[in-house]
Amino acid sequence: MKTLTPKNLENFILGWNTGPSPSLPSMSAWTVPSFSGQCLEKLGKNWMDYQGIKNWEGLLDPLDDNLRGEIIRYGNFVEVSYRACNFDPSSPSYAMCRYSKKKLFQLCGFPGTGYRVSKYLKATSGIQLPSWVDKAPKWMAKQSSWIGYVAICHDQREISRLGRRDVVIALRGTATCLEWLENLRATLTPLPSNNNNNNNNNEYSKDNKCDSSICPNNGFPMVESGFLSLYTSKLGARQSLQDMVREEIARIKKAYHGEALSFTVAGHSLGAALATLMAYDIKQTFKEIPLVTVISFGGPRVGNQSFRCHLDKQGTKILRIVNSEDLITKVPGFVIDNNNSNKNNNNNDNITEKDGHWIQKLVEDTQWVYADVGCELRLSSSDSPYLNGINIAACHELNTYLHLVNGFVSSNCPVRATAKKMMQKGNNVKSKLRNDEI
Repeated sequence: MKTLTPKNLENFILGWNTGPSPSLPSMSAWTVPSFSGQCLEKLGKNWMDYQGIKNWEGLLDPLDDNLRGEIIRYGNFVEVSYRACNFDPSSPSYAMCRYSKKKLFQLCGFPGTGYRVSKYLKATSGIQLPSWVDKAPKWMAKQSSWIGYVAICHDQREISRLGRRDVVIALRGTATCLEWLENLRATLTPLPSNNNNNNNNNEYSKDNKCDSSICPNNGFPMVESGFLSLYTSKLGARQSLQDMVREEIARIKKAYHGEALSFTVAGHSLGAALATLMAYDIKQTFKEIPLVTVISFGGPRVGNQSFRCHLDKQGTKILRIVNSEDLITKVPGFVIDNNNSNKNNNNNDNITEKDGHWIQKLVEDTQWVYADVGCELRLSSSDSPYLNGINIAACHELNTYLHLVNGFVSSNCPVRATAKKMMQKGNNVKSKLRNDEI
């Protein structure tokens, strides 16, 4: 009988094939793009376009090469959050970071980023544990875990290339048992006001309220219960993830006052959901804040139509990279699109008016009506000849996403010819790294 550990917990819960997935290269091993900036074009005065100021109009299909490089570069930052996390349940430092802030990028195989880590971030589950959990393995009751980090661009050449000083927040996906349990708390809950954590809808002013004819629940934003719990929960005197982020953003704004600044929140899976919540919270908390952009890889749905409406009114820019074969991007809940306001989405899984008003009304009466947010770059594993035969779990992996982004040209030409060559080179380098570790 297979022992249940955090490493195979995801496959156990979802019933996925637990066999080995195909060996996809780490993007750090590929020739283009690299963190060094040598293979990346200078963004200069156009940097806001690539951060989504115009909702990436004209850049997604066909995929602009500069945007491709930026997406993969931020994907590399997320990859660091996976490599640095200790996934060994027998270790005393399980679910914590294995490296110091100073050596994080170097020891994770990504030197030359041009960024320095300024803060480590932890997420805490708000689930109340029963008394019998004391007899269970310690990894099952791990409530607070390292989820990612904040890094600030310090290299003057990279700042010049980017056209501004960039701050990246990188967040990994689900790792611990309690994080998975939070994921399963999929009903919607009202989003607290900016000032406190009371779920009081009346604290939202009329100016912050969406049109009730478009947004259900009187136009008040609601989000997935588990995601909100991981973002706002505290453990004793320790700060919540929300508190850590607010404190660091305030410090950065003060330290670099007057500079051209951007905040980019990148995450995969659970990290993508938390990135969306985090970006919303940053814009709500800091009224005078530079451009805030989310780069979401394989993220689940986060909130309702009112939440989407609030994100749009804030000016928060979200680019969701979606693999059509990835089940995580189709959950939780249902999507009802009355006005098709999210023009960048090509998702055929939505419930629309043509499906019948009675179905729509039935779904709306539940706490399961979600809305996709931001702009969408839709990819597909089935379009890549190099991903034939991969299982459902592999469709969700970050490396799969980065491979698809690297190879995607346009909806008419899904895969470019150079992808196979880069995969082969990446596999060779990855094998060498494994041999060196042994």
